[in-house]
Amino acid sequence: MISTNDLRSGIIIDMDGVLYLIVSAQHVKPGKGSAFVRVKMKRLSDGSTLEQTFRAGEKVQRAFVETKQMQYLYNDGEHYVFMDMATYEQVTLAGDIIEDVRLWLKEGMTVNVQFYQGKAVGVEVPTFVELAVVETEPGVRGDTAQGGSKPAKLETGAVVQVPLFVTEGDIVRVDTRTGEYVERIG
Repeated sequence: MISTNDLRSGIIIDMDGVLYLIVSAQHVKPGKGSAFVRVKMKRLSDGSTLEQTFRAGEKVQRAFVETKQMQYLYNDGEHYVFMDMATYEQVTLAGDIIEDVRLWLKEGMTVNVQFYQGKAVGVEVPTFVELAVVETEPGVRGDTAQGGSKPAKLETGAVVQVPLFVTEGDIVRVDTRTGEYVERIG
C-alpha cells in the first residue's frame, strides 16, 4: 500500500486488478475542507486516460513492478523494441503504452523497462536527455541568453522552446519530466 500523498508520475498502482500508470499528481490544499490529490492516470491494458481524486492520506495498492535496465534499439512504426543487455533478449512494446516517453527515446539509449508479472508494461527514461537540434529558425544578430525563445525540432521528433542562440546541429539537454530546455551542451 502507498499513501496518496506519495503518488507522483511514473508510479504504477493496482485498482481492483487493473493497472494504472500515474501520469501526473497534483496535491491540493483548499482554504476550507480537507486536502486531496488530483491524479491523471493511464490504464496500461488499453492506454485510456482517467482523472481520479483521492483524499490526502488515503491508501492505494501499489503494483509490484520489476524494473530491468534495457537498451532502446528501434521503432518499426508502431512498436518499440528494447534489448536486455545481459541476456540479449528483446522486448517489444506498443506505441500507445509508452506514448508519454516516446519523444525522448534515442536509439542506443539505456532505459528502465517495467515488468508486471513477467509482462513489459512501461518505460522510464532518464530525467535528462541530450538530443541534437535538427530544425530551428536561425537566430537574429544580438541574441542573448535572456533574449527570448524559439521552437526547435529535436532528432527524436520532439519540439521544445530553446533560446535564440541555439542553432541546428547543437546538442541540448532537456528535462524529460517537463519537456523543457535545460542547457546547450555543444
